[in-house]
Amino acid sequence: MFKKLLIYIAASLPAVALAQTTDAFTINGKLNTVKQPYKAYLSYQSGDSRVLDSTVLVDGTFQFTGKVTNPTSALMLLDRHNNGFSGFNKNDDVLSFYVEKGNIYIAGTDSISKVKITGSPINTDNEDLSAMLSPLYIKAQKLYTEAQAAAPDQQQSPVFQNTMQDKFKALQKEREDALKKFIIAHPESYLSLMALSSMGGPSADVNVIEPLYNGLSPKLKETVPGKQLHQSFAALKATAIGTMAPDFTQNDVDGKPVKLSVYREKSYVLLDFWASWCDPCRQENPNVVRVYNKYKNRNFKILGVSLDKATGKADWLQAIKDDGLTWTQVSDLKFWNNEAASLYFVQSIPQNYLIDPNGKIIAKNLRGAELEAKLIEVLGR
Repeated sequence: MFKKLLIYIAASLPAVALAQTTDAFTINGKLNTVKQPYKAYLSYQSGDSRVLDSTVLVDGTFQFTGKVTNPTSALMLLDRHNNGFSGFNKNDDVLSFYVEKGNIYIAGTDSISKVKITGSPINTDNEDLSAMLSPLYIKAQKLYTEAQAAAPDQQQSPVFQNTMQDKFKALQKEREDALKKFIIAHPESYLSLMALSSMGGPSADVNVIEPLYNGLSPKLKETVPGKQLHQSFAALKATAIGTMAPDFTQNDVDGKPVKLSVYREKSYVLLDFWASWCDPCRQENPNVVRVYNKYKNRNFKILGVSLDKATGKADWLQAIKDDGLTWTQVSDLKFWNNEAASLYFVQSIPQNYLIDPNGKIIAKNLRGAELEAKLIEVLGR
């Protein structure tokens, strides 16, 4: 659980590569003190394809050419040990940067990872953003080390899990605040569009990201990724906090139909999307069970919606039994095509929505201690 949260915080911003007219680029590189004919590799996305190119350094000089649909993240490796691109590891001489149309110049002394990049606006902007995010990456590493250093029984403790999860979530909030600051300060940068696309994940708060989008330049909004991001707002608004929860009906484990609007009558309902094959879901289940047992007699219900497959029904039923999920569970057993999940724009799990007795969504994606804190707020101690 903690490793996946760290990866989310520390990961590079996603490359947005969609159908659009391709643009040519040229990368000219020079490492002044490197005389060996090392092989250099370049990996990047071009349209729907992942490109892997290579060249040999001649007296430290090298060049790559290609085409990209939009600025996109890339990885360059200087293969000092002749292991090939597939054999590189984190200790190798690697550069993570962006490729965009035009001429990009890379200059350094003896290492790809320590070069200076010029001629590329997005890489200049990325230096600013990296400086803002670097302290957060260090904090994330420390938290991950702390989590890994705990004894196995402590790692399984709900108190420890909730504490660590709250720390990671606070760090995630710092990351999003840094991204907001960057986006506002760089309304013309394609990197701002990338940063905005990464904020909040698949269940982003549209009330936060739409004003930031509105502040971007018209040129960015007219790109294909810009238009697609704007189009996604409609789906996000349908399940935003403060909206009425979309109604649906699915069958329970016995094949009996359960309608959300009927099930939630006069109660607060946690609509919980999960699956038996989802490790983070199963790791969160003990916390949900604890909270449910504490508040089930106080106007609180849970409705579980499983994204299991038809062929995985037995696994679904077994997971319900093994995890002690005593509340109502429904599914159409259509995997990621689950109709309720599509209605709620669910693109990753676990994901949940807290719905009040009037059918309004009042919170979403409550994890660990956050879930109980919200129930205390609405139900009272």
